[in-house]
Amino acid sequence: MGFSDKLKGALGQARTKASDAVDKHGDKINGGIDKAARFADEKTKGKYSDKIAKGTTKAKETLDKIDDRNDGHGGPGAPGTPGGPAGPVR
Repeated sequence: MGFSDKLKGALGQARTKASDAVDKHGDKINGGIDKAARFADEKTKGKYSDKIAKGTTKAKETLDKIDDRNDGHGGPGAPGTPGGPAGPVR
């Protein structure tokens, strides 16, 4: 087994572990993203609200990509689901 095969195996295991963590704790992770966004928005006094909202949306989209549940709603950060992207954070 070559180095690249070992690397691919390790990356596959890391993806599986990340997916499992999102499956089990997606709501908590999603809540943490929202909490961090609110904190950053408060500290910057709303000056960067649009950028914070975009970053929040991207983070939730990434959670959705990691989530492998196939349970019909697309994960904790999917648009149109509880905890999904919903506009500027304030």
